[in-house]
Amino acid sequence: MSSATELLTSLKLELAYFSGRTWLKRQGAGVILRFERVRPRSSARFQPLQSREIAPEFLDRTIRALKRWNYDIISIDEVCRRAVTLAARERFVCLTFDGAYKDIVTSAYPVLSRHRVPFTVYVPTAFPDGIGEAWWLALEQMIAREPRISLVMGRNEMHFDVPGIAEKYQLYDLLTQWVRSLGAAELSAAIKDLCTRYAVDLAALSRQVALDWDDLATLAADPLVTLGGATVNFPVLSNMKDAAALREMTMGKAVMETALGRDVKHFAYPFGDRKSFQRRHMAMAEEAGFVSAVSTVPGVIEPAGHTPLLALPRMTWDGRLHSLRAMRVILSGAAST
Repeated sequence: MSSATELLTSLKLELAYFSGRTWLKRQGAGVILRFERVRPRSSARFQPLQSREIAPEFLDRTIRALKRWNYDIISIDEVCRRAVTLAARERFVCLTFDGAYKDIVTSAYPVLSRHRVPFTVYVPTAFPDGIGEAWWLALEQMIAREPRISLVMGRNEMHFDVPGIAEKYQLYDLLTQWVRSLGAAELSAAIKDLCTRYAVDLAALSRQVALDWDDLATLAADPLVTLGGATVNFPVLSNMKDAAALREMTMGKAVMETALGRDVKHFAYPFGDRKSFQRRHMAMAEEAGFVSAVSTVPGVIEPAGHTPLLALPRMTWDGRLHSLRAMRVILSGAAST
């Protein structure tokens, strides 16, 4: 989202709030709210992943506001129960975190535990195992520091001059879309080639930002925390053959259950948009033994069984927005229609 689009989105949400006509007419039984990173804000000029981050202070403000607005803050288990029953009087919010970032423990957990609210973390197991490849962070690092990027795309050697911030953002968006179109093996080879060219230590970078198994054991010991699966390597499932996609789901679940000594009942589709998973992956999630599966498709949870548990929508919060008024409109469901 460009700065102009970001401003327009923010203005629309603010206008919706002050009009009252949209957010006062709240939809559905509740909302699953999706975050990724929680850490202090950076002053860097090039931050292509800023939309995926919030500061601990904003998380604290959000939870305080949810309580003030009389939302029930519930677990993903309770979401599954309410999705198949009649709507309760109070609407709910379920807090979820993707990516298994280290700052869940260092920055988010102190806030969440202080408020004593339930939340869910979805974990791709290659990252606590120390073998995950956070290619999106590697792209960010190399584009931030290089004035020119060269790489092989298909069979062609491509060269991109990126002297300014605008050009860097454009290239990041282009390469992200390209990488996500590749199969798992091609993606890994392409990123490793880029990291070799530009001296990015992909393995060290990925380990540095990820939760380890000791962190996950700490979270698992808290009854307010639910740990869900998110495959092993966090691939785009729609780019894989069905057998490989199912293996990613089942192996991720098995690794977590073995490491933590507990059932893992809930799943998050990697990336989770309409391009990254299809209906057949819902059947795979059920075959793998998951009770629920969340996407990143925006929407509210409808009661009485109208929302499929294996394709639960989530509202992804854009970290570039800082307005609780915008949050209230989004939680109403008005922004997803």
